Amino acid sequence: MATTISISNDMKQKLKNLGRTGDSYEDVIRRMYEVTRKNILLAYLYDTSDSVPIDEAIAQAREKWQK
Repeated sequence: MATTISISNDMKQKLKNLGRTGDSYEDVIRRMYEVTRKNILLAYLYDTSDSVPIDEAIAQAREKWQK
């Protein structure tokens, strides 16, 4: 089942420029979705904002368990 979405003519042209010969707009959007999904997953997997360097983790563990 298909649906219609409204986009500006400018965005339509940008999507067209991303496409390959014979691509539908759905093909272009699907590829964009897959790339974005993978990038989000990679950003999540490689997020180091709450990580601790291994040397620091070892020092913390030694301090905790040697008491």
